[in-house]
Amino acid sequence: MRTVSQFVLIGFAMTLLGCADIQARERKTAAQPAQKEMKEMEPFSGLYMNLGNLPRLSDAQSRSISAENPRGEKGKGATATEGEGANAARELGQGWKVAPCVTVDGHSIFTMAEIDGPGSIQSMWVTGNLVCRDTILRIYWDGQKNPSVEVPLGDFFCTGWGPVAQINSLPVAVNPGSAMNCYWLMPFQKHCRITLENRDNDKKTLYYQVNYTLTEIPQDCAYFHAQFHRSNPLPYKEDFTILDRVTGKGHYVGTYMAWGVNSGGWWGEGEIKFYIDGDDKYPTICGTGTEDYFGGSYGFQRNGQYVEYSTPFLGMPQVIRPDGVEKSQQRFGLYRWHIMDPIRFDRDLRVTIQSLGWATEDRYRPRQDDIASVAYWYQTLPTPQFPELPGRDDLSVY
Repeated sequence: MRTVSQFVLIGFAMTLLGCADIQARERKTAAQPAQKEMKEMEPFSGLYMNLGNLPRLSDAQSRSISAENPRGEKGKGATATEGEGANAARELGQGWKVAPCVTVDGHSIFTMAEIDGPGSIQSMWVTGNLVCRDTILRIYWDGQKNPSVEVPLGDFFCTGWGPVAQINSLPVAVNPGSAMNCYWLMPFQKHCRITLENRDNDKKTLYYQVNYTLTEIPQDCAYFHAQFHRSNPLPYKEDFTILDRVTGKGHYVGTYMAWGVNSGGWWGEGEIKFYIDGDDKYPTICGTGTEDYFGGSYGFQRNGQYVEYSTPFLGMPQVIRPDGVEKSQQRFGLYRWHIMDPIRFDRDLRVTIQSLGWATEDRYRPRQDDIASVAYWYQTLPTPQFPELPGRDDLSVY
């Protein structure tokens, strides 16, 4: 049996627990208005979309630019009375797909979008009878003279060799018949201009949609960049440059490579290297092999054959095999997105990769392959001037 003193102690302890519980509830109740007020003071910008924030309301304004609404104006979609579809819509009239596309003259530059900010590009869709290496995509931010994106259209959408391969990645999707989509978030404070240059002699048909939002952009948002390089052949014992040393603060988010072998044998032993913030002879980050960097292993092979694959963050979706006639060289398309593991830099960044295979007697052999790449990254402005793009013949894959 418990003594009187034990009952007193138990009652005292219960009283203390009750007081503590009351105090905790009072603190929680007092904090709720402050928390509610804080939430109300932080409206959702409409950026950084994911399944977790889809229910949230926002004051962001949705807009879209296409041939049916070339300036993205509110209430001005499908108002064209002239266009490529006018004849087909002659019995139906305005509002019935009168202007689904545009014609881009040979050796001309078409302005695909002009947008006043603040806002952000959220997705783009492009198709048509475009020649992927003869069409140059450029994007300019906040009135800059230098483009922050300057890449052949096909390479930007991981389709550098021309023939379309199915790509099922998170930021880039390529679908039948030849639809190219991207979901890179591209915020800007003042202005965005997107152009397409047709370097071909012939007119080309362009279908396009640029989806964007008008909203306030946080000051710590960097600007999207993309840069193209090609070497054919790569000089002997030289590393291939994926990204020239760029200056500013930012983070590297992806690599696409169109790799064509110029000789037989295995081609993917080369190491990728990231030279960060003043690295000179040796990099801070070094890979262990080309197939390792792109998420594969042991030569991308199974049962003696290359195996294509496409995943959210990395892939080798394209293998172009020799046909026994004119298509004599094997060609590969590969991508690696650093969405979950961006390479951050405070002052500057340079990225290279080796072209390396095997020789006799278990020795490495530097190769001289046909290599093209696109580097994708975010950084502060101003955008450094990019190296001049190769001429039309030097870009050709034929």
